[in-house]
Amino acid sequence: MKLVPRYTDIAENFAIEDFPASVASPQLLLWNESLAKQFNINVADDLRANTFSGNEKQAIPAVALGYSGHQFGHFSPRLGDGRAHLLGAVTDNENQLWDIQLKGSGATPYSRGGDGRCALGPAIREYVMSEAMHALGIKTTRCLAVVGSGETVYRNPPQAGAIVTRLATSHIRVGSFQYLATQGDVEGLKNLADLAIERHYPEITDTGPQRYLAFLGAVIKNQVKLVVSWMRVGFIHGVMNTDNTLVSGETIDYGPCAMMNNFDFDTVFSSIDKQGRYAFGNQPNMANWNCARLAESLIPLINDDDEQAVTLMTPYINSFAEQFNIEFTAMWEQKLGLNESSCSDGELIAELLTLLKDNQLDYTNTFDALTESLKEETVIPESLIEWRAKWVSLTDDNSYEVMRAANPRVIPRNHV
Repeated sequence: MKLVPRYTDIAENFAIEDFPASVASPQLLLWNESLAKQFNINVADDLRANTFSGNEKQAIPAVALGYSGHQFGHFSPRLGDGRAHLLGAVTDNENQLWDIQLKGSGATPYSRGGDGRCALGPAIREYVMSEAMHALGIKTTRCLAVVGSGETVYRNPPQAGAIVTRLATSHIRVGSFQYLATQGDVEGLKNLADLAIERHYPEITDTGPQRYLAFLGAVIKNQVKLVVSWMRVGFIHGVMNTDNTLVSGETIDYGPCAMMNNFDFDTVFSSIDKQGRYAFGNQPNMANWNCARLAESLIPLINDDDEQAVTLMTPYINSFAEQFNIEFTAMWEQKLGLNESSCSDGELIAELLTLLKDNQLDYTNTFDALTESLKEETVIPESLIEWRAKWVSLTDDNSYEVMRAANPRVIPRNHV
């Protein structure tokens, strides 16, 4: 496995060299063969557990990345990879670089007293959820492997330990920029922004402040598209902190996430989200809020006068709502196979969402049933029969294909 160093030249102490902690009895539990082929990772079967547990030292040093984060609205200036080691970058079949990282691989300089380990349950969850999201057409980090550590992780209750191998086009977070901004490291900010542009937005060819305004605009556009894609399938992230927001527009961190069962914009799955900050219907607001935190971090790259920089960036932040409304409306029209937008579509969509909530109907199953009802006789909830008659009159010969592409038949559910 040929690895390329990453992030070591961004800023001092942004990427700290640190080796994974070895484990006594690694055992390969899950292996993503198709992903391995995509990256030409040809590790012999009997060596995979040792390699992807962190026991085998690579040719280049692993690093732990520093970042800050607003966690449920409260700012922590120094978080960082407390239980993950970035091995480097690998190249896929299209010659694109992806970060490869071990998670649960032991304590790092950012562990803040933690053991740096991951329990088996969350490791399997990340593998299942990230690969399901990929299959559903949603931008996400990927999982190559889950290795059992053969050790006990002391949680409540104690659990078996595991190491996840995660791939991402980058691990550059909103919190990465906050980390450098908090330190007043303008050169580091510029280095990181330039790397992010090179990696994710090479179409940006502007120079000077406009380069970083264009970067902000591109991140906002991708965050809009990401959240709309989540809501298309009923995904609730659960921890949309700035340290869990990648500027690439990929989904990362599958902790207290879930797919919605019965439709309700107020649905929350995180046990600590008592105020519904990251509820299903509030995810667009939180993505916008996170983009505003990115904008704050970029101020030194925009203008020496903070007020002038804010004036220049405000239209970009304010554009989020309009972009989201356009994409969100288009999403509902795709889910219902309505190919020509009209005022009546909005009324029809609003009526359906009210019926879904009031009758506690399953989000995925209802849209699947509506989709199949265009091809064959399908059981439709009685509460939707009158609404369906109005809807069918607006569909056409292409509606089934449009809906089938937008509405999943199978999703990973927490209780299954």
